[in-house]
Amino acid sequence: MKQYGLLGEKLSHSYSKIIHSFVFQSLHQEATYSLLECKEEELEKYIEQLKQGYYSGFNVTIPYKKTIMQYLDCIDEKAKAIGSVNTVYVKNGKAYGTNTDYDGFLETLKYYKVDVQNKECYILGTGGASLAVNQALQDLGGICHFVSRTPKKNDISYKELETKNIDVLVNTTPVGMFPNVGVSPVSKEIAEKSGKVIDIIFNPLETQLLKDAHSKINGLYMLVMQALKAEEIWQGQSISIPYEAVVAYIDIK
Repeated sequence: MKQYGLLGEKLSHSYSKIIHSFVFQSLHQEATYSLLECKEEELEKYIEQLKQGYYSGFNVTIPYKKTIMQYLDCIDEKAKAIGSVNTVYVKNGKAYGTNTDYDGFLETLKYYKVDVQNKECYILGTGGASLAVNQALQDLGGICHFVSRTPKKNDISYKELETKNIDVLVNTTPVGMFPNVGVSPVSKEIAEKSGKVIDIIFNPLETQLLKDAHSKINGLYMLVMQALKAEEIWQGQSISIPYEAVVAYIDIK
C-alpha cells in the first residue's frame, strides 16, 4: 500500500488527510495519507524514506516550503522560478520537487473572477506560499509588492501599507488561522479600503481579515485544487473530481 503525507510544523488545522483520502477512494486507490508534524532537522530523514520507497510522495506546508528544497535531487523549472516547493514525488530513486500552490492560486483567481491585470497587488508575508502567489499574480499581469514585518530589499512595511492604494490584498501569513482566530494581519481600515481581499487561510473559512473586508475569498478552493494537482503528479493521470464533491466530503461546518 502506498503511503503519502504532509510535512509541516503544526498540522492540527489541516484538511489534507481528508481530501487525499477522498481522492484515493474516488480512484479506487489503496493508499494512506498522514499528517507528519516534524522539526526542520527531520526533513532529510523523510526524503530518504521517500527515496527508499517507504513513502510515495509528500505535500509540504508552513514553514518548510523553502527549506525542503536543499534535500531534493531535482526541482522543476516552475518551482525554481517561484523559489518554493509544496509537492514532492519520487522517480527512479530520486526526490523531485514542484509547486502546485501556484496552480491552486491561479485557479482561485479564475474561480472568483478576480482581474489582476495592471492592478496594484499587495502580498502579506514572504514565506513559501507568498512566492507562488506572487508568481501567479505576475503571470496574470499584476503589479506585485511584498509586505513584511521585517522588510528586505524591495519589501514594504505594514506601516507603509497604510498609505497605499490597494487593488488586491492577499494574506499568505498564518495570522488568523485556527486555533488563533479573531485576529487580522492588518487593521480594519486597510481591509475595508482594499479592492479585492483574498486570504489563503482555509480554517476558519471566514477569517477576521475577510470579515473586516466583507470578502468571501478564502483558501479552500486553492487547497483543493493544489491537492488535486499533486495527486495528478503522484498518480500519473488526469483527475476530474468536482470541487463541490470534495467540499461536501470534507463537510466543513
